[in-house]
Amino acid sequence: MNAVRAKKADRMMMVATIVAEGVQLSFADGCRGTTPYGDIDEVDDAKDLSGLELPNPYQMMLNMVNGEHIEIPWDFARHYCDESYRPTVEAIAMHGRRTLGERLRALRDSAGLTQEELARGANIGRVTLVRLKNGEQTPRIKTLTAIAEALGKRVSDLLVEPQSSSQQMFD
Repeated sequence: MNAVRAKKADRMMMVATIVAEGVQLSFADGCRGTTPYGDIDEVDDAKDLSGLELPNPYQMMLNMVNGEHIEIPWDFARHYCDESYRPTVEAIAMHGRRTLGERLRALRDSAGLTQEELARGANIGRVTLVRLKNGEQTPRIKTLTAIAEALGKRVSDLLVEPQSSSQQMFD
């Protein structure tokens, strides 16, 4: 009888280790790689970490010496383990940025604001707003919060898209 692999088993993180260069990770399908500390905003090197956990197969938790915890999702770590996965991650990220841009434009239009008025209300540059609208830039949570407040909305209103378009991307 032929062996079969569980669907989406590549998403399962099995073993994580703190090493000098970063966090080394092994997935259920045998892929291994190291996420460099330079790509994790809050971590400069191994001295910043007091430990790590894999609370479930899809998430890694880095415990900082200052008591904070950083969640690392499986897909962030996966592309360091599998070069062929990178285009998938980049396509998903581009889709997310474009969807955010469409939602920003629709919410701005429905509020009757110009780009300049929204940018001023959010205390960001108009060029930043245009880059977000065009899907050219990934916003920080601080920027999303400021835009949401300027629109009188919640951050989730900026991020949640209709079921139909997100369903198509992941089916």
